[in-house]
Amino acid sequence: MDDTIEHGDGSPKLAAVLASATLLSACGGGGSGGDSAGGTSAVPPTPIEPVSDSQAARFLAQASMGTTRELMKQVQAVGTSRWLDDQMAMPASQSRWDWLMAKGFNALENKNSQAGIDAALWRKLIASPDTLRQRVTLALSEIVVASLDGFTGSWRAFTGAYYMDILEANAFGNYRTLLQQVTLSSSMGEYLTYRGNAKANPKTGSMPDENYAREVMQLFTIGLLKLNADGTATAQETYTQADISGLARVFTGWDYDLAGGTSDTPEYRKRPMIQAGNKYESGEKSFLGTTIAAGVDAGTALNKALDTIFAHPNVAPFVSKQLIQRLVTSNPAPAYVERVAAVFNNNGSGVKGDLKAVIKAILLDPEARSAANLAAPGFGKVREPILRFTAWARAYNASSPSDAWAIGNTSEPSSRLGQSPLHSPSVFNFFRPGYVPPALGITAPEFQIVNETSVVGYVNYMQSAISRGVGDVKADYSALLPLADNVPALVDEINLVLTSNQLSGDTVTLLRNAISSMPTGTDAARSNRIYAALTLVMASPEFIVQK
Repeated sequence: MDDTIEHGDGSPKLAAVLASATLLSACGGGGSGGDSAGGTSAVPPTPIEPVSDSQAARFLAQASMGTTRELMKQVQAVGTSRWLDDQMAMPASQSRWDWLMAKGFNALENKNSQAGIDAALWRKLIASPDTLRQRVTLALSEIVVASLDGFTGSWRAFTGAYYMDILEANAFGNYRTLLQQVTLSSSMGEYLTYRGNAKANPKTGSMPDENYAREVMQLFTIGLLKLNADGTATAQETYTQADISGLARVFTGWDYDLAGGTSDTPEYRKRPMIQAGNKYESGEKSFLGTTIAAGVDAGTALNKALDTIFAHPNVAPFVSKQLIQRLVTSNPAPAYVERVAAVFNNNGSGVKGDLKAVIKAILLDPEARSAANLAAPGFGKVREPILRFTAWARAYNASSPSDAWAIGNTSEPSSRLGQSPLHSPSVFNFFRPGYVPPALGITAPEFQIVNETSVVGYVNYMQSAISRGVGDVKADYSALLPLADNVPALVDEINLVLTSNQLSGDTVTLLRNAISSMPTGTDAARSNRIYAALTLVMASPEFIVQK
């Protein structure tokens, strides 16, 4: 790290000290701490309740890829409910697939590489105007997981791009439709190894691959244990090995749709898989209390299987709780989960799985909006590294003049963020939704990727990104430059936009003293003050822990 962020008296690099010494204490123990008030999560569209700067910034920390002054004004002008409606009505921007095509990554020399995909992913997260859709897409990618590192076929960049495009297209759609499209995608077929899956062979003793049958239940829909309506678990298992084996017979015979007979272009990657050859198991299939009779065709059997899974009572609390964790808090009160799950089961018009209604229920719920939870030790979540980076990039209008977005894979914890979109190390995501750090004793999923190496690596990486950019991806600090000589105003502005005015009084004093000790009087010196202030705030526990 540069000496520009050291304290004026020459003490050790303050950002790393702040982050490593206080991060754990900021998430201190206690119960769920949530406001478990009853009632529905519906918020009347009129009259618009006044929204303060701090409230707008806090709402956007949960509902966007990063707070900006412009977005705060929008929320304050129309209210939180209308802002969500407006975001959901926004047209999608250029897809990741189309961007790769436009940039020429479909050239044959890229057939066996991941060239272009990281840029396509970061571009959307940082620059796409439909910021709520991008936040929900990222959340879904960490529930219905596929990973670039698990794609083994050709055109891996396009495989990943189209998978994320599927998630984005369904972010405000129906979860059942999402399951259908994911299941038939060549991306998931390859990632969870059921592409080309063959029926049992009595002569060789081979059995259908059970990978997807297991994970679609365990991780994407119903989980291991039967749940109460509020997401609390019972002691009863949700399914058995026999259910896995029976369901696996459904996912046989599916393979690439190689229309034209070639894989020398990536087009087949965005076509749903089709039945190929005689690998489909046409016999009887039994699972989850349902039997599909022998002779039922593959497409009908697949629809019946997904309908059966989707009808399971676990789906609503299982998916709802994880979406709450990704957007609002790691430890939602059971009543919060139950309210959202009720909306998942019925959007008010008798429709199950309406993600538009579910997302609104999550973000407008009293537990999400209650100011009392700012002081509740068990409320909130560790802001995952991707969201820390995009919070900075969005707040200060980071752009790539060349449209190259050459940020790359940021997975390395010692020198980069320690996390990168669509680079989960396994189908279990970057972190488990039920992970409990031994030092805390409460659920804190993101802490699974927090350690001494990743804390310091993140701060060093952000200090460089803030002051120099990443490639030609650079922020615009023109709005901060006039404040650099007025340290209280500078710290207050960054405190509002990045932490929703949640920096403690002690942290504010520490930051003001450190930055005041730095030279000023020139634009270069003022810029160094801005770099230091941003780095220190982004290393603070009040920023790293989203409340």
